[in-house]
Amino acid sequence: MTVGQPKLTSSNITFNAGSPIFDGKAELYGFGSANLRKGTSYALYRTPYWITTDYGLLTPAGQTYIGFQPTFDTDIKDYLGTVGSKFKLFDFDADLSMTYGSNAVDYNIGNTINPSMGASSPTEFNAGGYTFSQIVGNFDMNRTFGNVGVGIGTEFRQETFEARSGQIESYQGGGAQSFPGLQPANALKKDRNNFGVYTNIEWDVNDDFLVGGSLRYENYSDFGSNTSWKINSRYKFTDNSTIRGSFSTGFRAPALHQIYLSNIQTLVSGGTISEQGTFNNVDPVIRTGLGVPQLHAETAKNFSAGYTQRIGKHFNFAIDFYNVAINDRVLFSGEVGYQNGGPGNPLNNPVEQILDTYNVTSMKFFINAVNTNTNGIDFVANYNNVALGSGKLNFNFAANFNKTKIVGQIATPAILAANGYDIFNRKEQARLTSARPSSKLLLGINYKAEKLSVNFNNTYFGKVTWQHASDFNKDQTFAGKTLTDLGASYKFSKKISANIMFSNILNVYPDVIDTKGDAVTDLGGRFKYPWEVNQFGFSGTTVSGGIHFTF
Repeated sequence: MTVGQPKLTSSNITFNAGSPIFDGKAELYGFGSANLRKGTSYALYRTPYWITTDYGLLTPAGQTYIGFQPTFDTDIKDYLGTVGSKFKLFDFDADLSMTYGSNAVDYNIGNTINPSMGASSPTEFNAGGYTFSQIVGNFDMNRTFGNVGVGIGTEFRQETFEARSGQIESYQGGGAQSFPGLQPANALKKDRNNFGVYTNIEWDVNDDFLVGGSLRYENYSDFGSNTSWKINSRYKFTDNSTIRGSFSTGFRAPALHQIYLSNIQTLVSGGTISEQGTFNNVDPVIRTGLGVPQLHAETAKNFSAGYTQRIGKHFNFAIDFYNVAINDRVLFSGEVGYQNGGPGNPLNNPVEQILDTYNVTSMKFFINAVNTNTNGIDFVANYNNVALGSGKLNFNFAANFNKTKIVGQIATPAILAANGYDIFNRKEQARLTSARPSSKLLLGINYKAEKLSVNFNNTYFGKVTWQHASDFNKDQTFAGKTLTDLGASYKFSKKISANIMFSNILNVYPDVIDTKGDAVTDLGGRFKYPWEVNQFGFSGTTVSGGIHFTF
């Protein structure tokens, strides 16, 4: 089985332009980019005990069938373009702009078969794809009245989400192995509009004391309206020491993807091969059958306070504390599957009957499920501009410590709760609370001369803990590790420069998975390093370089 980084080819073009207009009284500007990427990754290897034959379609003639590993090819197109103008209006600095951006991905599945088609199956399939796009218009104005700065603005945004079905052979009869294509029932095109207005004000009470506030009202065509606000302040004890703080409310409407995404995919769960369906939030199966409520917006309260200090000409530091409380987080549920029955033999359980009707062994969905509270501390220190030879030496240190916990009960729909289902088990909860490092430290050294720049960085990623879905004895904590990077760049002229980067030069890897007897933890030995928690990669030492030309 091939495990590792996908093959990737990428091409990118950008532009950035501006020009004075109306005799220099205004400026016309534009910028944008186009990025095209093609990637190939691999699905789980299909062993002969899993897929008993490939009908001679993938195995060379005369050789024994030993299984196959499907490929997963992506064709991604990203486009972004902005056109705008800056000008004076009633003594305000005004900025009017329009932006279009889109991301499209098409899927192709290769080196695989649709077993239901036997020897007539294709070995490559167009599995469909998705497109998300936005059109955003902004108009902003700001002006200073003595010691008071005022800003006002408005924004209009249209969002469109489209899902495209694949060829019929990719999904019929159970579909292509690894990723059954998107079906016509999954295909849709949905959009919504958002209109917002805001105002902010900052008042320098005196040279040392500043207070400010902002207010934003917005209205979604599918979620109604919301008003968010923020207050902030800063006080300078001396020219070298300052305290600051802010409190704000937040609002995030569910993404169109979270509302409308649906598909079916193959996975390994509980030691068995299964077909998992993702049902969108407007599907009657989810809304009526399982009693999942309509998605609604997340809300948040954010508090931060900090202190900054400069000591001498070279040294400064800042420390900030923050707290973020989020209510009704939109999350992807855990697997809802058969408990005691099975495909074709559902028990007298409305959930199992739904699974049997739709020919899936488990289903997932998006739901406003939990409240979370995050506390954190950021610390940054710099010692800069130390003369060394013909250049300057700079030292920087940064650290973050954070902890997220789930507050209150999981919002499990009544039908699922009554039939003993846990929609957000220990493993799913760990994705929020312990699957990312709760500490990260960076110690960097940078040397800059006239043409040469050298960077030496050490980054410590704190420990992460993976929790087993049901057995705490099978939990595993992966120890914190330090990765060391070395990079250099050199400017041969104003138009030509080169760079080289050695990442993870000490070839550090995460801890090896300890299954504690549970084959599902590493998918039967298919994975050596953690694949369900996010700490750092397992590519070892990598080297990259580039030459840059400016015309």
